[in-house]
Amino acid sequence: MEQMEIDGEGTGNKGGNAGPTASNVMADPSTIPSVTISLHPLVIMNISEHWTRIRAQVGEVSQVYGALIGKQKGRNIEVMNSFELKTDVVGGDVFINCDYYMTKETQYKQVFSEMDFIGWYTTGETPTEKELAIHKQISEINECPIMLQLNPLSRNVDQLPLKLYESVIDIVRSEATMLLVPLTYTLATEEAERIGVDHVARMSTNDTGEKSFVAEHLVAQESAIKMLKTRIKLVLKYINDVEAGKLSANQEILREVYALSHRLPVMQGNAFKEEFYTQCNDVGLISYLGSMTKGCNDMNHFVNKFNILYDRQGSGRRLRGLYY
Repeated sequence: MEQMEIDGEGTGNKGGNAGPTASNVMADPSTIPSVTISLHPLVIMNISEHWTRIRAQVGEVSQVYGALIGKQKGRNIEVMNSFELKTDVVGGDVFINCDYYMTKETQYKQVFSEMDFIGWYTTGETPTEKELAIHKQISEINECPIMLQLNPLSRNVDQLPLKLYESVIDIVRSEATMLLVPLTYTLATEEAERIGVDHVARMSTNDTGEKSFVAEHLVAQESAIKMLKTRIKLVLKYINDVEAGKLSANQEILREVYALSHRLPVMQGNAFKEEFYTQCNDVGLISYLGSMTKGCNDMNHFVNKFNILYDRQGSGRRLRGLYY
Protein backbone atom coordinates (compact mmCIF):
# COMPACT_ATOMS: atom_id res chain seq x y z
CA MET A 1 0.00 0.00 0.00
CA GLU A 2 1.49 3.32 -1.07
CA GLN A 3 0.95 6.61 0.74
CA MET A 4 1.43 10.21 -0.31
CA GLU A 5 1.15 13.01 2.24
CA ILE A 6 -1.26 15.83 1.49
CA ASP A 7 -1.69 18.98 3.54
CA GLY A 8 -5.34 19.43 4.45
CA GLU A 9 -4.90 23.21 4.32
CA GLY A 10 -3.58 23.13 0.77
CA THR A 11 -6.89 23.18 -1.06
CA GLY A 12 -9.60 25.75 -1.28
CA ASN A 13 -9.48 29.01 0.63
CA LYS A 14 -7.40 29.54 3.73
CA GLY A 15 -9.02 30.05 7.08
CA GLY A 16 -8.57 33.81 6.88
CA ASN A 17 -10.41 33.96 3.54
CA ALA A 18 -13.25 31.64 4.46
CA GLY A 19 -15.58 34.45 5.48
CA PRO A 20 -17.17 35.25 8.85
CA THR A 21 -19.57 32.31 8.81
CA ALA A 22 -16.81 29.77 8.33
CA SER A 23 -14.57 31.49 10.90
CA ASN A 24 -17.27 31.10 13.55
CA VAL A 25 -17.10 27.29 13.32
CA MET A 26 -13.32 26.95 13.10
CA ALA A 27 -11.07 26.48 16.11
CA ASP A 28 -7.95 28.52 16.77
CA PRO A 29 -5.29 27.87 14.08
CA SER A 30 -2.83 26.86 16.79
CA THR A 31 -5.00 23.89 17.79
CA ILE A 32 -3.12 20.63 17.20
CA PRO A 33 -5.09 17.78 15.54
CA SER A 34 -5.42 14.59 17.56
CA VAL A 35 -5.54 12.11 14.65
CA THR A 36 -3.95 11.48 11.26
CA ILE A 37 -5.94 10.36 8.22
CA SER A 38 -5.18 7.82 5.49
CA LEU A 39 -7.65 8.39 2.66
CA HIS A 40 -8.34 5.87 -0.12
CA PRO A 41 -9.13 7.17 -3.65
CA LEU A 42 -12.28 5.01 -3.71
CA VAL A 43 -13.89 7.39 -1.22
CA ILE A 44 -13.14 10.43 -3.38
CA MET A 45 -14.56 8.71 -6.47
CA ASN A 46 -17.70 7.67 -4.55
CA ILE A 47 -18.36 11.24 -3.40
CA SER A 48 -17.72 12.66 -6.87
CA GLU A 49 -20.05 10.08 -8.44
CA HIS A 50 -22.73 10.79 -5.82
CA TRP A 51 -22.64 14.55 -6.45
CA THR A 52 -22.54 14.17 -10.26
CA ARG A 53 -25.48 11.75 -10.27
CA ILE A 54 -27.66 13.96 -8.05
CA ARG A 55 -26.82 17.00 -10.17
CA ALA A 56 -27.83 15.13 -13.34
CA GLN A 57 -31.09 13.95 -11.75
CA VAL A 58 -32.10 17.25 -10.15
CA GLY A 59 -30.72 19.53 -12.85
CA GLU A 60 -28.98 21.88 -10.42
CA VAL A 61 -26.10 21.92 -7.96
CA SER A 62 -27.15 20.22 -4.72
CA GLN A 63 -25.31 19.40 -1.53
CA VAL A 64 -24.96 15.68 -0.84
CA TYR A 65 -24.29 13.76 2.35
CA GLY A 66 -22.88 10.35 3.16
CA ALA A 67 -21.12 8.18 5.72
CA LEU A 68 -17.43 7.26 5.91
CA ILE A 69 -16.34 3.81 7.01
CA GLY A 70 -12.90 2.41 7.69
CA LYS A 71 -10.52 1.39 10.45
CA GLN A 72 -8.91 3.18 13.36
CA LYS A 73 -5.63 2.09 14.90
CA GLY A 74 -4.57 4.34 17.73
CA ARG A 75 -4.35 7.88 16.40
CA ASN A 76 -4.48 6.89 12.73
CA ILE A 77 -7.81 6.63 10.90
CA GLU A 78 -7.95 4.85 7.54
CA VAL A 79 -10.95 5.96 5.44
CA MET A 80 -11.60 3.02 3.11
CA ASN A 81 -15.17 3.30 1.78
CA SER A 82 -18.37 5.34 1.95
CA PHE A 83 -22.10 5.16 1.35
CA GLU A 84 -24.87 7.69 0.86
CA LEU A 85 -27.16 9.01 3.59
CA LYS A 86 -30.76 10.13 3.33
CA THR A 87 -31.65 13.50 4.80
CA ASP A 88 -34.86 15.29 5.74
CA VAL A 89 -35.22 19.06 5.47
CA VAL A 90 -37.42 20.63 8.14
CA GLY A 91 -37.71 24.40 8.24
CA GLY A 92 -34.49 24.81 6.29
CA ASP A 93 -32.53 22.55 8.67
CA VAL A 94 -31.05 19.26 7.48
CA PHE A 95 -31.57 16.12 9.58
CA ILE A 96 -29.94 12.75 9.01
CA ASN A 97 -32.39 9.86 8.52
CA CYS A 98 -31.20 7.55 11.32
CA ASP A 99 -33.39 4.61 10.26
CA TYR A 100 -31.81 4.58 6.80
CA TYR A 101 -28.35 4.85 8.33
CA MET A 102 -28.95 1.91 10.68
CA THR A 103 -30.17 -0.24 7.76
CA LYS A 104 -27.14 0.60 5.60
CA GLU A 105 -24.73 0.08 8.49
CA THR A 106 -26.18 -3.39 9.15
CA GLN A 107 -25.82 -4.32 5.48
CA TYR A 108 -22.22 -3.09 5.30
CA LYS A 109 -21.33 -4.91 8.53
CA GLN A 110 -22.44 -8.17 6.92
CA VAL A 111 -19.93 -7.70 4.10
CA PHE A 112 -17.21 -5.55 5.72
CA SER A 113 -17.29 -6.70 9.33
CA GLU A 114 -13.87 -5.19 10.07
CA MET A 115 -14.93 -1.64 9.09
CA ASP A 116 -16.60 0.84 11.45
CA PHE A 117 -18.44 4.13 11.03
CA ILE A 118 -15.83 6.87 11.45
CA GLY A 119 -17.45 10.03 10.10
CA TRP A 120 -19.40 11.65 7.29
CA TYR A 121 -18.89 13.59 4.07
CA THR A 122 -20.55 16.46 2.28
CA THR A 123 -19.85 18.88 -0.56
CA GLY A 124 -19.10 22.57 -0.44
CA GLU A 125 -16.27 25.05 -0.16
CA THR A 126 -15.93 25.74 3.57
CA PRO A 127 -17.78 24.55 6.71
CA THR A 128 -20.60 26.70 8.03
CA GLU A 129 -23.11 26.56 10.88
CA LYS A 130 -25.18 24.22 8.70
CA GLU A 131 -22.40 21.62 8.49
CA LEU A 132 -21.64 22.03 12.20
CA ALA A 133 -25.27 21.28 13.07
CA ILE A 134 -25.12 18.07 11.03
CA HIS A 135 -21.79 17.20 12.65
CA LYS A 136 -23.48 17.43 16.05
CA GLN A 137 -26.09 14.92 14.85
CA ILE A 138 -23.35 12.57 13.66
CA SER A 139 -21.66 12.91 17.06
CA GLU A 140 -24.64 11.10 18.58
CA ILE A 141 -23.65 8.04 16.51
CA ASN A 142 -19.88 8.38 16.90
CA GLU A 143 -18.37 10.42 19.71
CA CYS A 144 -15.44 11.67 17.62
CA PRO A 145 -16.46 11.66 13.95
CA ILE A 146 -14.40 13.20 11.19
CA MET A 147 -15.85 15.36 8.44
CA LEU A 148 -14.77 15.31 4.79
CA GLN A 149 -15.80 18.21 2.57
CA LEU A 150 -15.27 17.98 -1.20
CA ASN A 151 -15.55 21.03 -3.45
CA PRO A 152 -16.56 19.64 -6.89
CA LEU A 153 -16.69 23.14 -8.40
CA SER A 154 -13.07 23.97 -7.57
CA ARG A 155 -10.86 25.11 -10.45
CA ASN A 156 -7.64 24.25 -8.60
CA VAL A 157 -5.89 21.53 -10.59
CA ASP A 158 -2.74 21.40 -8.47
CA GLN A 159 -4.27 19.79 -5.37
CA LEU A 160 -7.32 17.75 -4.47
CA PRO A 161 -10.30 20.02 -3.67
CA LEU A 162 -11.13 18.42 -0.33
CA LYS A 163 -10.57 19.04 3.36
CA LEU A 164 -10.93 16.93 6.47
CA TYR A 165 -11.93 18.12 9.93
CA GLU A 166 -12.37 16.84 13.45
CA SER A 167 -14.36 18.49 16.22
CA VAL A 168 -13.17 19.88 19.54
CA ILE A 169 -15.01 21.46 22.45
CA ASP A 170 -13.73 24.92 23.32
CA ILE A 171 -14.91 27.68 25.64
CA VAL A 172 -16.34 30.58 23.65
CA ARG A 173 -17.94 33.45 25.58
CA SER A 174 -18.06 31.30 28.73
CA GLU A 175 -19.94 28.53 26.90
CA ALA A 176 -18.79 25.10 25.72
CA THR A 177 -18.87 25.26 21.92
CA MET A 178 -18.11 22.65 19.26
CA LEU A 179 -15.55 23.84 16.72
CA LEU A 180 -13.79 22.23 13.76
CA VAL A 181 -10.06 21.60 13.41
CA PRO A 182 -8.48 20.98 9.96
CA LEU A 183 -6.69 17.66 9.52
CA THR A 184 -3.84 16.64 7.25
CA TYR A 185 -4.18 13.41 5.32
CA THR A 186 -2.25 10.96 3.19
CA LEU A 187 -3.48 9.11 0.12
CA ALA A 188 -3.35 5.36 0.71
CA THR A 189 -3.70 3.29 -2.46
CA GLU A 190 -3.68 -0.42 -3.21
CA GLU A 191 -2.96 -2.16 -6.52
CA ALA A 192 -6.61 -2.50 -7.54
CA GLU A 193 -7.30 1.16 -6.74
CA ARG A 194 -4.26 2.35 -8.70
CA ILE A 195 -5.43 0.44 -11.77
CA GLY A 196 -8.96 1.80 -11.44
CA VAL A 197 -7.85 5.38 -10.89
CA ASP A 198 -5.43 5.18 -13.82
CA HIS A 199 -8.19 3.90 -16.09
CA VAL A 200 -10.63 6.64 -15.01
CA ALA A 201 -7.98 9.36 -15.32
CA ARG A 202 -7.15 8.33 -18.89
CA MET A 203 -10.74 8.03 -20.09
CA SER A 204 -11.27 10.01 -23.28
CA THR A 205 -14.28 12.13 -24.06
CA ASN A 206 -13.91 11.71 -27.82
CA ASP A 207 -14.68 8.71 -30.01
CA THR A 208 -11.16 7.33 -30.03
CA GLY A 209 -11.99 4.91 -27.21
CA GLU A 210 -10.84 4.45 -23.65
CA LYS A 211 -7.33 3.19 -22.88
CA SER A 212 -5.09 2.97 -19.86
CA PHE A 213 -1.48 1.98 -19.25
CA VAL A 214 -2.63 -1.49 -18.27
CA ALA A 215 -4.71 -1.91 -21.44
CA GLU A 216 -1.85 -0.68 -23.63
CA HIS A 217 0.57 -3.06 -21.90
CA LEU A 218 -1.77 -6.02 -22.43
CA VAL A 219 -2.26 -5.11 -26.11
CA ALA A 220 1.53 -4.98 -26.60
CA GLN A 221 1.91 -8.38 -24.93
CA GLU A 222 -0.84 -9.84 -27.11
CA SER A 223 0.87 -8.59 -30.28
CA ALA A 224 4.22 -10.04 -29.16
CA ILE A 225 2.65 -13.42 -28.38
CA LYS A 226 0.89 -13.50 -31.76
CA MET A 227 4.17 -12.76 -33.56
CA LEU A 228 5.96 -15.46 -31.53
CA LYS A 229 3.25 -17.97 -32.41
CA THR A 230 3.58 -17.14 -36.13
CA ARG A 231 7.38 -17.58 -36.07
CA ILE A 232 7.16 -20.88 -34.15
CA LYS A 233 4.68 -22.22 -36.70
CA LEU A 234 7.10 -21.25 -39.48
CA VAL A 235 10.03 -23.05 -37.78
CA LEU A 236 7.89 -26.13 -37.10
CA LYS A 237 6.73 -26.26 -40.72
CA TYR A 238 10.35 -26.06 -41.91
CA ILE A 239 11.36 -29.00 -39.67
CA ASN A 240 8.38 -31.07 -40.83
CA ASP A 241 9.24 -30.39 -44.48
CA VAL A 242 12.88 -31.40 -43.86
CA GLU A 243 11.77 -34.66 -42.24
CA ALA A 244 9.38 -35.32 -45.13
CA GLY A 245 12.15 -34.72 -47.68
CA LYS A 246 10.45 -31.70 -49.22
CA LEU A 247 13.36 -29.41 -48.31
CA SER A 248 17.07 -30.03 -47.97
CA ALA A 249 18.47 -29.79 -44.44
CA ASN A 250 20.41 -26.64 -43.60
CA GLN A 251 22.69 -27.48 -40.67
CA GLU A 252 23.12 -23.87 -39.61
CA ILE A 253 19.35 -23.32 -39.36
CA LEU A 254 18.88 -26.62 -37.51
CA ARG A 255 21.58 -25.67 -34.99
CA GLU A 256 19.82 -22.35 -34.33
CA VAL A 257 16.50 -24.15 -33.87
CA TYR A 258 18.16 -26.60 -31.49
CA ALA A 259 19.70 -23.76 -29.47
CA LEU A 260 16.38 -21.90 -29.41
CA SER A 261 14.50 -24.92 -28.10
CA HIS A 262 17.00 -25.32 -25.25
CA ARG A 263 16.52 -21.70 -24.19
CA LEU A 264 12.81 -22.28 -23.54
CA PRO A 265 11.88 -22.81 -19.88
CA VAL A 266 11.21 -26.37 -18.74
CA MET A 267 7.46 -26.54 -18.08
CA GLN A 268 7.47 -29.91 -16.32
CA GLY A 269 9.45 -29.00 -13.21
CA ASN A 270 8.10 -29.36 -9.70
CA ALA A 271 8.40 -25.63 -9.03
CA PHE A 272 6.27 -24.85 -12.09
CA LYS A 273 3.62 -27.40 -11.11
CA GLU A 274 3.42 -26.02 -7.58
CA GLU A 275 3.11 -22.43 -8.79
CA PHE A 276 0.58 -23.44 -11.45
CA TYR A 277 -1.63 -25.31 -8.98
CA THR A 278 -1.40 -22.42 -6.50
CA GLN A 279 -2.53 -19.96 -9.15
CA CYS A 280 -5.38 -22.26 -10.20
CA ASN A 281 -6.50 -22.54 -6.58
CA ASP A 282 -6.39 -18.76 -6.17
CA VAL A 283 -8.51 -18.25 -9.29
CA GLY A 284 -10.98 -20.89 -8.13
CA LEU A 285 -11.16 -19.33 -4.67
CA ILE A 286 -11.85 -15.87 -6.10
CA SER A 287 -14.64 -17.30 -8.27
CA TYR A 288 -16.05 -19.16 -5.27
CA LEU A 289 -15.99 -16.03 -3.11
CA GLY A 290 -17.75 -14.10 -5.86
CA SER A 291 -20.49 -16.73 -6.00
CA MET A 292 -20.82 -16.68 -2.20
CA THR A 293 -21.08 -12.88 -2.17
CA LYS A 294 -23.77 -12.97 -4.85
CA GLY A 295 -25.63 -15.63 -2.88
CA CYS A 296 -25.44 -13.56 0.31
CA ASN A 297 -26.74 -10.54 -1.60
CA ASP A 298 -29.67 -12.54 -3.00
CA MET A 299 -30.43 -13.92 0.45
CA ASN A 300 -30.35 -10.40 1.90
CA HIS A 301 -32.86 -9.19 -0.71
CA PHE A 302 -35.05 -12.20 0.03
CA VAL A 303 -35.04 -11.50 3.78
CA ASN A 304 -35.86 -7.82 3.22
CA LYS A 305 -38.81 -8.68 1.00
CA PHE A 306 -39.96 -11.35 3.46
CA ASN A 307 -39.92 -8.84 6.33
CA ILE A 308 -41.95 -6.39 4.27
CA LEU A 309 -44.68 -8.93 3.49
CA TYR A 310 -44.88 -10.54 6.95
CA ASP A 311 -44.35 -8.94 10.32
CA ARG A 312 -41.85 -10.68 12.55
CA GLN A 313 -44.35 -11.89 15.10
CA GLY A 314 -46.62 -13.44 12.51
CA SER A 315 -43.74 -15.06 10.66
CA GLY A 316 -42.49 -16.49 13.97
CA ARG A 317 -45.83 -18.21 14.60
CA ARG A 318 -45.82 -19.65 11.09
CA LEU A 319 -42.29 -21.00 11.48
CA ARG A 320 -43.15 -22.60 14.83
CA GLY A 321 -46.16 -24.23 13.22
CA LEU A 322 -43.88 -26.00 10.75
CA TYR A 323 -42.03 -27.81 13.56
CA TYR A 324 -44.91 -28.68 15.91
